[in-house]
Amino acid sequence: MSSPGNIQKRIEALRDEIRYHNYRYHTLDDIEIPDAEYDRLMRELQAMEKEHPDLVTPDSPTQRVGAEPSSTLQTVRHRLPMLSLENVFADDDLREFHARVAEKLEFEDGAPKLVYAAEPKLDGAAVSLIYENGRLILGATRGDGTTGEDITHNVRTIDSIPLRLIGEGFPETLEVRGEVFMPRAGFEAYNKKAREAGEKTFVNPRNAAAGSLRQLDPKLTAERPLDMYAYSVGLVEGGELPDRHSEIIAALREWGLKTCPESAVVEGVDGCLDYYSDIGRRRDSLDYDIDGVVYKVDSLAMQRELGFVSRAPRWAIAHKFPAQEELTTVEDVEFQVGRTGALTPVARLAPVFVGGVTVSNATLHNIDELHRKDVRVGDTVIVRRAGDVIPEVVSVVERRRPEGTTRVKLPALCPVCESHVKREEGEAVARCTGGLYCKAQRAEALKHFVSRRALDIEGLGAKLIEQLVAEDRVSDPSDLFQLSIEELSSRERMGDKSAENLVRAIEASKSTTLARFLYALGIREVGEATAAGLANYFGSLPAILAASEEELTKVPDVGPVVATRVRTFFEEAHNREVIESLQDLGVHWSDTEPMKIAEDGPLSGKTFVITGTLPSMTRKHDPGRSKGPDSACRGQSNRQRF
Repeated sequence: MSSPGNIQKRIEALRDEIRYHNYRYHTLDDIEIPDAEYDRLMRELQAMEKEHPDLVTPDSPTQRVGAEPSSTLQTVRHRLPMLSLENVFADDDLREFHARVAEKLEFEDGAPKLVYAAEPKLDGAAVSLIYENGRLILGATRGDGTTGEDITHNVRTIDSIPLRLIGEGFPETLEVRGEVFMPRAGFEAYNKKAREAGEKTFVNPRNAAAGSLRQLDPKLTAERPLDMYAYSVGLVEGGELPDRHSEIIAALREWGLKTCPESAVVEGVDGCLDYYSDIGRRRDSLDYDIDGVVYKVDSLAMQRELGFVSRAPRWAIAHKFPAQEELTTVEDVEFQVGRTGALTPVARLAPVFVGGVTVSNATLHNIDELHRKDVRVGDTVIVRRAGDVIPEVVSVVERRRPEGTTRVKLPALCPVCESHVKREEGEAVARCTGGLYCKAQRAEALKHFVSRRALDIEGLGAKLIEQLVAEDRVSDPSDLFQLSIEELSSRERMGDKSAENLVRAIEASKSTTLARFLYALGIREVGEATAAGLANYFGSLPAILAASEEELTKVPDVGPVVATRVRTFFEEAHNREVIESLQDLGVHWSDTEPMKIAEDGPLSGKTFVITGTLPSMTRKHDPGRSKGPDSACRGQSNRQRF
């Protein structure tokens, strides 16, 4: 058993930690840990204080709602406190809440079911709006629940907050309480713009909403895509409101205030659980972030009868979803190679349960993003998983960074095949240059190599290629030309006749054209049109291999970017070895005379657009309609340069 001294030390340590995070959240608008971690700290403190009530102090975080407001804004004292809600995380906990409410109200078996107003728990910033005779006169943050900050100048910039109520029947003084949030689309657009401008981005929409509300300059708030849903009322003077919460929400909507369209009235605890399940299924399709569901006894008379505990009402509860953000540590940072050669940094994490599953890996997207977040091995990080989205590292808790860590660098060589890694200027993605050789790219490269417009090997389908690659039977295209009838016919669903036909098709494909062969190599942005242009201009493969980037740009429709990619591909030794192996195995074509282009002719440098139809050319023959990314034509016309 722990000694009394150790228990008191742990309680004080928890209080200090919670105060620190309250300060970062409420005062600095700069969260450091996810909600789930904060909830755990608070629950641990609550449990210890419940077990040792003699150690409870008036200044404990459990005895108040939040932290002190910022001194940079004028303070506002709430005439009715803005209290927080108790949380439940499991269905059984909700049933216990419902049982307590029913017992307090003396509901008996056979009596009408308790009716609850249910609504999503928005992940934003709570605000209080005071209307006098229908005019907005004050906006305030929740602050510590008793005292908030005057943000009138900022809430007036939010379009969904009416400066004057519409209709009639509203009280002379009406306090509307709601949640200001930043919709997901607006959040993504704002962060994209900030990144492009080299400015600080927001960690999540909640952080964005809270930070925007506390700007001293309302022009900055006005630039941010904020929204608000009203969810309750506080002070009411000089008038009356309906006697049910759901009817009050309907009245607010009639007076011009925006309310959550997902709000509903449900019966009993089963109705609450059905609502929770439905919203949970649709959570990721909503336009805004939510972290749970709120249930409130709908009858105001019953609410008054139930009353309050020290910091929360007895008649309402928040039913939280599994945490989408959690805290863990980075054990390693590795680079994965995708089917197109793109290198993606991946954080290997100490396993953590988040978003309903155990997560041990999280994407870091690309080297720029990794450096922007400055994720290092040994760091404590916030990891996020929403729905089926790949888990990602949101941010680093720098205060917990161990000494001696170093920035992660982009590898010079591919971790799969040791070919060179190249990152082109202006691109966020770095790529392995060993296209034909790299195992990570092998299956997709081979599928392209045998496709109809490339070497056109009929009968060699995607599934068979994937099997051959998985077995390491085929490591590059040259291995395809060494497949035998005997080994193919022994495969499932591949009889002697099918095997013979496939080997015959492989043999026939050896006789091709230089244009088809270049296209089959799968060089980035070299589609059929560009491959044909290279073949026609140079006439032979050795001439292309020897061409400089400057010489390559003389080919019609080959610009500096494509020229660089062609040159990079052929400079990789692995790729040249595969090409030599293919030629040694009999892959061949007829060379042609290099194209003569008159640099000073009357049509030189001109572009012609031909519309309509040509009797001797179909769309199939249009050199601009390539499946490759270098397609020169996407519409109805054929654009050709002479």
